[in-house]
Amino acid sequence: MTFKNFIKKVHLWLGLSSGLIVIILGITGCLYAFEEELRPIVHDYYYVDQVKSQKLPISRLLEIAQEKNKKINPNQILSGCRTISDDKRTVIIWFFEELDKDAVWYWNRYQSTYFYMDPYTGNIEEIEDYNFEFFVFIRMLHQTLCLNSTIGDPIVGTATIIFIISLITGLVLWWPKNKQAAKQRFWFRWKNTTQWKRKNYDLHNIMGFYMMIFALILALTGLVWAFECYDKGVQWLFNGGKTYEREKIVSDTSQYNQNNPADKIYAATKQLEPNAKSYYLFLPKADDSLAVFQTFVRYENRFNDVSMQFDRYTAKPLKITTYDDKNNGEKFRFINYDLHVGSILGFPGKVLAFFASLVCASLPVTGFLIWWGRNNKKKKTPSKEKTVK
Repeated sequence: MTFKNFIKKVHLWLGLSSGLIVIILGITGCLYAFEEELRPIVHDYYYVDQVKSQKLPISRLLEIAQEKNKKINPNQILSGCRTISDDKRTVIIWFFEELDKDAVWYWNRYQSTYFYMDPYTGNIEEIEDYNFEFFVFIRMLHQTLCLNSTIGDPIVGTATIIFIISLITGLVLWWPKNKQAAKQRFWFRWKNTTQWKRKNYDLHNIMGFYMMIFALILALTGLVWAFECYDKGVQWLFNGGKTYEREKIVSDTSQYNQNNPADKIYAATKQLEPNAKSYYLFLPKADDSLAVFQTFVRYENRFNDVSMQFDRYTAKPLKITTYDDKNNGEKFRFINYDLHVGSILGFPGKVLAFFASLVCASLPVTGFLIWWGRNNKKKKTPSKEKTVK
């Protein structure tokens, strides 16, 4: 067997073994690429009916949501809230409860409820079962095939590694022997008489070639969520072989105060970062007296995002972390999601990620049709020769 024939075999069987999962990942990647833009369009409860002059305090909105959720989900814990600078947007408050960490499906592992509230009146516009929201379902199908992460991550990660090898072996097979052959592999040269098998072959080879770099970026950044060792290894590499321990910030229990510091912390966060796109408040667990109150400030440009930690009892700022404060490994990890979905280049980057995902989903299909066509050729029946007597 020649080297090229060996590569063909490897490319074929790896493609067939991972094809179905790659199709699922590609299609869900397409759907999720514009998640941020589509959510406000498909969910009318993201907006209030009327903008007024005065908003209710965050603490009051939290109280209203807690009172309501105790009646429908008494075991869920208040986890956080998000406010958006757009005055027309509702405030989002969410609750969380771990059900069964060993469950097979992700929706049986935990339960989360999201409240969308009018910040002016306190009216609850929508109570959303987070696990079955459309884009959440698409993301979980993309990330773990809707399985428990301990099961789904290795499956998706392994299929992704196989896909990476398939891309490399595909490039080896695509590589032309000479300039004349190269002309046929850089663009479509279809005619009216071109058969569908040739068109399918060109779609597989030419589109695969042009999208290879982007497909590799999608695959390599996706592996960060699949394998913890890969995630740590990439950060270790960017840190030049160094491992950094995270500094643990704790609250001062001697300064215990029963008053809810949410309003004070929210005001302090907005004062420090007045031009942010949205503000996240992550509430500490009630049974962890040392846990701090954390906020996250989101901008249009991710490099401007800021995370803050406050003392849960005094609302005193304990640590403020900007992008520049992170080590190189943390910087890469911070922008990994934006690289994966293309948002690091703005809307054009998302469009590019969309088409790259679409091509990734098509490669197993066109590849299978090539293999099927070659193994199911119609045998030509030999013409009967007339015998001369």
